[in-house]
Amino acid sequence: MPQITEIFFDCDNTLVLSEELAFEACADLANEILETRGISDRYTGDQLIKDFVGQNFRGMMLSLQVKYNFELTKEELEYFVTKEEDKVIAKLEAKAQPCVGANEELDKLYASKKYGLAVVSSSALRRVRASIKKVDQDKYFDEDKVFSAATSLEKPTSKPDPAIYLHALKKVNKTAEETVAVEDSKSGALSAIRAKIPVIGYVGAYPPDKYDEMSKVLTDLGAKVIMKEWTEFEKCMELIENLPAAQSTL
Repeated sequence: MPQITEIFFDCDNTLVLSEELAFEACADLANEILETRGISDRYTGDQLIKDFVGQNFRGMMLSLQVKYNFELTKEELEYFVTKEEDKVIAKLEAKAQPCVGANEELDKLYASKKYGLAVVSSSALRRVRASIKKVDQDKYFDEDKVFSAATSLEKPTSKPDPAIYLHALKKVNKTAEETVAVEDSKSGALSAIRAKIPVIGYVGAYPPDKYDEMSKVLTDLGAKVIMKEWTEFEKCMELIENLPAAQSTL
């Protein structure tokens, strides 16, 4: 197996505790859209997280259209996508916090210069940049190594589509075998796995009573290692580098 020289990090609830804040804003907009279509169902942020965690807003809106059998015009969709970005960014800039221990591990990785570091997210580029800047992580990632499925691709998409990981591999000039992805969600893990990239499944942003459930979900998908705390990151990397076929959990 080739030596691992690049690490791809998901952003939301992997590096930055942003999902809850973002889904609060998403729920407001989703309910506004449902109301305009005469649909009585309403979402809370928690319900959206349960149904759509790991998807970006564009992906959520496509799923809602299928679920409730309505259509948004292209212009309507773009209007709501931009509105959602603005609302979420405002919340993130006010309240976002790093995932516990993430900054300490990024600091060590950056200082070691052993790996290239990149962010690979479903979320819009403006939102990702705002998130990592708010929690002082932007210093670890070159500007051209922050990738967004919603913004960086010629045709916007969302995880679990592997397109954004394939794009990131091409841009950093690495093969999947030279890379590891850190992901917290089913859709994110699937995106990386479909791109043939080995995955560290991070469950530390979930409530502790969800650790076992999410560990099983991510392992069953094909995550090589499960990480409950960022302090385990170095050990997880060693497992993947030394036991590439192992389906270990910590």
